[in-house]
This record gives sequence, structure tokens and C-alpha cells, in this order.
Amino acid sequence: MERRLAAIMAADVVGYSKMMAADETATLAAFGELRHQIFEPLIASHRGEVIKRLGDGWLVEFTSALCDGRNGGV
Repeated sequence: MERRLAAIMAADVVGYSKMMAADETATLAAFGELRHQIFEPLIASHRGEVIKRLGDGWLVEFTSALCDGRNGGV
């Protein structure tokens, strides 16, 4: 089994359920924009990889834990 050093980041959108209850259509549009235009490009620019999307959250792996994990958090 291969071993490697990595940093794992769990990210979650604060207030997502409340926003969905108030205006589902606008929340989904804003969330899609956040994901595609800001979050995922930022993660990629720090050599991170989205491992799993969980509704309003993500699990992200940074393989270079000392450099990129500290700088990739949003």
C-alpha cells in the first residue's frame, strides 16, 4: 500500500438550509456560481483536488500538505 502525506479540508456553506428555505432558485444559482467560478478554481490553483461534493459542502485533498493546504482554505 502506498503512503503519502496530504491535508484534507472539509468545507461547508454556512446558512445553506436557511437560504434554501427562503429562496431555493436563487440559492442554487448563487451556489453554482460560487462553486464553478470561485471555489473549485481556487482549490485547483493550490494543487487541491475535490474528492467528494456533499450537497452544500466539499471534501478536498491537498497532496502537498505543508504548502498548499494552508493556503487553499477559503
